[in-house]
Amino acid sequence: MRVGSAKTPGSDEKLSRFYEELRRERQQTHRSYRDRALAILPHLCAVCGREFEGKKLRELTVHHKDHNHDNNPPDGSNWELLCIYCHDELHERGDDAQWYGDDAAVKKNRRPAGFKPFEGLDSLLAGRRTPEKKDG
Repeated sequence: MRVGSAKTPGSDEKLSRFYEELRRERQQTHRSYRDRALAILPHLCAVCGREFEGKKLRELTVHHKDHNHDNNPPDGSNWELLCIYCHDELHERGDDAQWYGDDAAVKKNRRPAGFKPFEGLDSLLAGRRTPEKKDG
């Protein structure tokens, strides 16, 4: 038997309860600042400019500008709403910059609000032909 490997009776259960309570608190905090952000900020992505309403509102996420999830001022000054795609891309670029040690690259590559990645897509798709059905 290794030294320090002995468990007290019920320690796994206590640890499990502790982690469950931690998860519950985090979800409640997230729900709280997300609801506040949705109440005070316009429902559009700050990067690509897409608007969200109804069921699509779930695709809008809260991004903490300073990356500190505990910094949730009531005026929302540390938040911006981003669609799930732009939020993911922003964090990917941040991870890359952090990995390579170049934070300036993240700021330089940030697209201004109003960028519309799907602009003109309908006209491109309208010109495509659909495959013809074969009989038989």
